[in-house]
Amino acid sequence: MDTIQDNYLTSVIKQFEYYKSLGDQTLKRIPEACLCNQYNEASNSIAVVVQHLSGNMKSRWTDFLNSDGEKDWRNRDAEFETLVSTEKEVWDLWEEGWDCLFRALRSLKASDLSTIVYIRHQGHTVMEAINRQLAHYPYHIGQIVMLGKMYAEEWKSLSIPKGSSSDYNAEKFSHEKHRGHFTDEYLSKNKKQG
Repeated sequence: MDTIQDNYLTSVIKQFEYYKSLGDQTLKRIPEACLCNQYNEASNSIAVVVQHLSGNMKSRWTDFLNSDGEKDWRNRDAEFETLVSTEKEVWDLWEEGWDCLFRALRSLKASDLSTIVYIRHQGHTVMEAINRQLAHYPYHIGQIVMLGKMYAEEWKSLSIPKGSSSDYNAEKFSHEKHRGHFTDEYLSKNKKQG
């Protein structure tokens, strides 16, 4: 029987997969020419947000249990300058960051969750460090999705389309109560669509 800690690890991996999928679906819809568009001086382009996410992920999740999450080789300030401009460069950074995160998460055992890890010398349990990033990454993915809606030639909702909540709920409530993760259906559907 799975423990609460095992369920937690399974759940957070599914949630990170869900948020990655939202970003994947958005990036696929953005014309390459729009990846570096910046609304104003204070805003970031999609390319810059991807640079920051990738830099953060590689820093936080490399040697996760043994070294500080803010690596001395990370140049956070440079993440907010436009360093990449092509679709391939953006996708490569995006995948590198997520690959680092998923390798680290999949290597964890339930017994690791109470281990103390450090970010800028501040101690966190592994669970707290995961939760910190589970709040941080969706914040930036929301920015990517918002920009994607502005730049995509045609936008199809990534969740429940406007005006469809009643139909969606009716379909859900037509089934018996069951145990499941809220991301299962979405991830399954998007894996089939490629």
